[in-house]
Amino acid sequence: MIEIGRLPNERAALALIDYLRGQGIECQLVHLERGVAICVEQPQHAEAARKAFFDFIHNPGDNKYRQASWEHGDNRQAPDYGAPSLQLFSQFITGAGPITLLVMFSCIVIFAIMNLGGDETVFNALGFFGSSANATPAQVWRLFTPSLLHFSALHIVFNLMWWWVLGGRIETRIGSAPLLLLLLVAGTLPNLVQYFVSGPDFGGLSGVVYGLLGYCWLMGRLKPAAGITVQPAVVGFMLLWLAFGFTGMFGLNIANGAHLAGLAVGMAQGWLDSRK
Repeated sequence: MIEIGRLPNERAALALIDYLRGQGIECQLVHLERGVAICVEQPQHAEAARKAFFDFIHNPGDNKYRQASWEHGDNRQAPDYGAPSLQLFSQFITGAGPITLLVMFSCIVIFAIMNLGGDETVFNALGFFGSSANATPAQVWRLFTPSLLHFSALHIVFNLMWWWVLGGRIETRIGSAPLLLLLLVAGTLPNLVQYFVSGPDFGGLSGVVYGLLGYCWLMGRLKPAAGITVQPAVVGFMLLWLAFGFTGMFGLNIANGAHLAGLAVGMAQGWLDSRK
């Protein structure tokens, strides 16, 4: 079986399964610790089922799903999707795991402290070696902690959005261990590269984000059954943004070395994990 998506509401998932059954696509419902997963039985139906899943996400109230429940379902209840606000929160939680949520929480707290007057204190404590006169070789956390620093609202929103999308996809489908390893490696080695490229004044989770991108890209191509594929358009956009960063045309201080190194780290880990 191949997983095509997850939903926080079992009744909503059954409505989609009823609809897919009407299209000749047999699916099964798998109960998870948080929500349910929808899996297709035949691999050749996976792509069509994924498209139907995303259509359902965008318009779950379409009458065709209710009609499908009447025609193909095991009961005659109308789909109950719950309160919209609760559903949105449930989707946010079920779309992530403990590592994903912990990193998001940490970045948000650090960003809040920096914007409440503690920016210099935080940077001196968490910045890379050389960012503070008090930094010593024993403070090994400085290899990683610059990844948790963000310097603008756009900076943190962009990084955390992709961290939730890609990191949450990895963690909910193949577990926390691969994500934690990728976080530590792609949150450390790219920082070393960036330091040698431009010095200690940098920060952000973008090196890790590009690591996630490279990982999902390679795993999607070499081991699609893992269910962490990423759309080619997304890969193209992120690679284009990476290329633009080297031109300096946006006038922004972009950690190009960390981005490129993170992408390489993610692709390397994706290649290794795809062979397991």
